[in-house]
Amino acid sequence: MHQTIALVDDDRNILTSVSMALEAEGYQVRSYSDGEEALRGLVQRPVDLAILDIKMPRMDGMELLQRMRKTMATPVIFLTSKDDEIDEVVGLRMGADDYITKPFSQRLLIERIRALLRRTEVGEDKGESKGEGLLVRGDLVLDSDRHVCTWKNAPVSLTVTEFLLLKALAQRPGHVKNRDQLMDAAYGESIYVDDRTIDSHIKRLRKKFKVADDDFAHIETLYGVGYRYREA
Repeated sequence: MHQTIALVDDDRNILTSVSMALEAEGYQVRSYSDGEEALRGLVQRPVDLAILDIKMPRMDGMELLQRMRKTMATPVIFLTSKDDEIDEVVGLRMGADDYITKPFSQRLLIERIRALLRRTEVGEDKGESKGEGLLVRGDLVLDSDRHVCTWKNAPVSLTVTEFLLLKALAQRPGHVKNRDQLMDAAYGESIYVDDRTIDSHIKRLRKKFKVADDDFAHIETLYGVGYRYREA
């Protein structure tokens, strides 16, 4: 069954050209020219991945993402302009999985989409090996087969990228992971993202666990080195 991608951008040229490129790769594409229209469509018919432009009239990409994250964990890639660095960081903290800067190569966008969709399929690929996808570290439980995370038996909703970053850290408590290692764990060796992207995801992770437990302090920063998971 073909995977479905939502493309949300107020630029008709981008909607047309990117839709054609994605359809040529075998994806089904639903195009929306503004955030309000997209939100209605996504609620009625969920998709496998969404590509959101940040700057749009009526409802911009960040507001759309914020509303989406209340009810769905759909992987999201942001389209940003070169002068939108602050927006990129804010968007990643809100739960976007990746971003790509305009003007962009359609080939690069397709590679990012493939990498992100592959990560969402990891749990399904392991479905027959029951129990092997379960990682328990004290109060933390990560179930890769079902993409479920709990802390002290309370669910913590994570994006695909956040889940993979946390898993990479929690697999070896006390061992430091530098940013390059975390990039490989979350994005694969073929995709490059800068340090700020990883830092934003880590900040978002901490914030989510702080909501579940104000005393959470298990993701430690070693300045100039990287991050590690500290088991109590």
